[in-house]
Amino acid sequence: MTRTQKTVFILVALIALVLGLTINKVLSGKGQGDPTALIDAGIILLPQSRNLPDVKMTDQDGNPVTVNQLKDKWSLLFFGYTFCPDICPTTLAQLRQIKSELPPEAAAKLQIILVSIDPNRDTPKQLKQYLGYFDPQFKGLTASSVDDIQTLANAVSIPFIPADTSKANYTVDHSGNLAVIGPDGTQRGFIRGPLNNAKLVAQLPVMLNRQ
Repeated sequence: MTRTQKTVFILVALIALVLGLTINKVLSGKGQGDPTALIDAGIILLPQSRNLPDVKMTDQDGNPVTVNQLKDKWSLLFFGYTFCPDICPTTLAQLRQIKSELPPEAAAKLQIILVSIDPNRDTPKQLKQYLGYFDPQFKGLTASSVDDIQTLANAVSIPFIPADTSKANYTVDHSGNLAVIGPDGTQRGFIRGPLNNAKLVAQLPVMLNRQ
């Protein structure tokens, strides 16, 4: 093989390598879904994930849970409370419906968690009974101190206004947004409320296939 032939061979090999890498990048990009479609469905992914604070809470079965150890599944955190008159039952009913319409392999990667912003009334027993009306697989978290819950809510940028618990039948002002926690235990983004069932059923599997 002459020097010229060797040079041509090397150039052809380099071009093939570049084309291969480009095609692979394009195909990999397709697996991430259309960012516009995700946003249209209300799914806002962060450019960089956020670590969760080391907040100790209690689940609906009375077991201790550390929120920065939520791993292995994608988690949707909804900050609400069981005595909520409107947005909470509506949102949980929508999440039940959305989950039921997801492909089984997508639903298996997802867990719905109600983080109580009313620890004064939301005992583990109360949470379990309430969530059972929607889906027995939904999880609940509460804490002994509203300050701990605020620490978590502020960390994921879904703040709420603590209630004046001295008033009878008090309500708690809060957001309808959901925090998206990845299987690595970090916050990956948000889902804006009010929820659009059809669009989320279409786009959640795309999000759940991300690493």
